[in-house]
Amino acid sequence: MSRFWSPVVQGLTPYVPGEQPKLQNLVKLNTNENPYGPSPAVLAAVHEAVGDSLRLYPDPNADVLKDALAAYHGVARNEIFVGNGSDEVLAFVFQALLQHEAPLLFADITYSFYPVYCGLYGIDFVKVPLTAAMEIRPEDYRQPCGGIIFPNPNAPTGIGMPAAVVEQFLVEHPDAVVVVDEAYIDFGGESVIPLVKRHPNLLVVQTLSKSRSLAGLRVGFAVGHPDLIEALDRVKNSFNSYPLDRLALAGAVAAYQDEEYFQQTRGAIIASRETLVAQLRDLGFEVLPSQANFVFVRHVREDALQLAQSLRERSVIVRHFKQPRIDQYLRITVGTEAECAALVAALREILGAAPAA
Repeated sequence: MSRFWSPVVQGLTPYVPGEQPKLQNLVKLNTNENPYGPSPAVLAAVHEAVGDSLRLYPDPNADVLKDALAAYHGVARNEIFVGNGSDEVLAFVFQALLQHEAPLLFADITYSFYPVYCGLYGIDFVKVPLTAAMEIRPEDYRQPCGGIIFPNPNAPTGIGMPAAVVEQFLVEHPDAVVVVDEAYIDFGGESVIPLVKRHPNLLVVQTLSKSRSLAGLRVGFAVGHPDLIEALDRVKNSFNSYPLDRLALAGAVAAYQDEEYFQQTRGAIIASRETLVAQLRDLGFEVLPSQANFVFVRHVREDALQLAQSLRERSVIVRHFKQPRIDQYLRITVGTEAECAALVAALREILGAAPAA
């Protein structure tokens, strides 16, 4: 700690991102990255964007991307906000829409960046416990609040809610912004973007990092009523008027133009997830129902941290959380068929199970 730090910095507990180890021949299943590369159309668009124009600023309004997103999701351009990854979009959301006298509500087991943003912006919050089945229920949020935020599907559990349940939050809290973080929605969840038209208090946040394989380009967006979007634009233009560079804009637009590739890769991940769930259950794991590109599991006998360490010794990396209630769970990203097979083979060796027939 330095004497030059501000009081805010001294009190922060920063978010800890998933490890990016520099190891050879690694089966990396810890950060929910897409195991398949971006669409070839994306690579071509990014390559084409590399040139003399990089000396110029990108479009500060990202209109070409907003138009692509608007057409894809059936909304208007002024109902879309874009940013440098969904984490930046969320940072603007917390500052622009969730700083109120009443506390922000979110689950006790959820995306761990939420309390970090609250610390950064001085937002009071209340953690609402998940049920024993690790579910989010609208009835548990029936209390005064300045806003509500949750991922759907939830992270790190992977459990999703149908749109009808999400709509209960909107109806029961008409005077509070409800932020639905749909980072993993494309792997089996039901998006609530169609509800934006009839609920001015709804803001939906998505990312191109997961289902569109663009974690390295950092593109995220929000969809909501124009009044909510204007608030985000006011913060953006007081902080960084050019959040998306020319390469990110080109790649993001191309990703939405190649629907066939998107459906092919998301389908492959969903199929691999279902196969992996069955294999893990055969090995004695309890597996929460997942609508994401990861599974959240615990073994009926083995310690989670020890399992994670034993897997690491075999060059397989998964995510372990030390947080109460989930310290016996592992979050495992769904990889390629070969990566999932390597994970299962390593677990069979660790658990002393017979090899698969």
